[in-house]
Amino acid sequence: MNVLVCGGAGYIGSHTVRELVKAGHAVVVLDNLSRGHRKAVKNAILVEGDIADGSLVSDLVRSYGIDGCMHFAALSQVGESVRRPDAYYFNNLVKSINLLDTLVGTGVKYFIFSSTAAVYGNPKELPLGENHRTMPANPYGAAKLAFEEVLKWYSRAFGFKYINLRYFNAAGSDKNCDIGEDHTPETHLIPLVLQAASGKKTEISVFGTDYPTHDGTCIRDYIHVTDIALAHLLALDYLYSGKPSDCFNLGNGCGYSVLEVVKIAEEITGRPIPLKLVNRRPGDPAVLIASSEKAQKVLGWQPQHSNLKTILETAWDWHRKHPDGFGDNILDGYHVAISPKAFQVPGVPAAVQTQPK
Repeated sequence: MNVLVCGGAGYIGSHTVRELVKAGHAVVVLDNLSRGHRKAVKNAILVEGDIADGSLVSDLVRSYGIDGCMHFAALSQVGESVRRPDAYYFNNLVKSINLLDTLVGTGVKYFIFSSTAAVYGNPKELPLGENHRTMPANPYGAAKLAFEEVLKWYSRAFGFKYINLRYFNAAGSDKNCDIGEDHTPETHLIPLVLQAASGKKTEISVFGTDYPTHDGTCIRDYIHVTDIALAHLLALDYLYSGKPSDCFNLGNGCGYSVLEVVKIAEEITGRPIPLKLVNRRPGDPAVLIASSEKAQKVLGWQPQHSNLKTILETAWDWHRKHPDGFGDNILDGYHVAISPKAFQVPGVPAAVQTQPK
């Protein structure tokens, strides 16, 4: 299948691109590189551009015969969304609608959406199933939920099929350790903890120690990024087989507090991690734990990295080998393909190329 991956130079997107290519799909990545990395895209065409550029998206769909789209492109910092709701509604909702309008107009049949557990807000019961009421506690979750509604009504009106994948906390790195988590600024707990362990940070801030949890810190469900990536392939196969649109949670069903994550990281790295206890961060629910029974039953999804220690070990391997992340953000030996015309390399499909210099 020919797949357009929007935001494919980002953390989860790049891991999904890798799994798509391994499975034999032809992949075109569209990313504006505002927060993604050229070096994160391996064996796929990388087009630098914006998802709201209808002319560009139309050209890509027609030039490569795109069958389906996976949409990862988004701003994703909860705290930032509270300070800048305008940016989050514009980037995560308005631009996503622009993208969808173009895809509908060009006849793309399948759409996989990178949603979030933040659509649930503060849970009334745990673990969280897909039928739990949705009441986002921050603009990030609210914009994602709004686009889920857009997909529902567009699908009914225009006939394409979609799946919403509601991730819990992505973590870890591909086993090859040549792609991993690298955000600027970094706001996610596990990479921050490992940066402190490696000496790149003097301490990490713990946002709130008065939550109604066993140690007063927030509890989250951590899921390995490769397990999330593989769920996208299963979702695409599910739609391609004629199944209906749907929504699935992706998590391990086990929660760990901030302090528990720090303790496990100290055990893995053998290094102390200094902490700074600060006030709560606006928009953070106390506990988020997934029920992923539906994804396991319907999609046949089985997480292969259910142990947090294993997840942290892969993340630590990435940080040790790449202490500066992707570094200068320039793809050695390659450049971004601005044109949808691919350079053909023998034995590799044209739609999985990045043009050489």
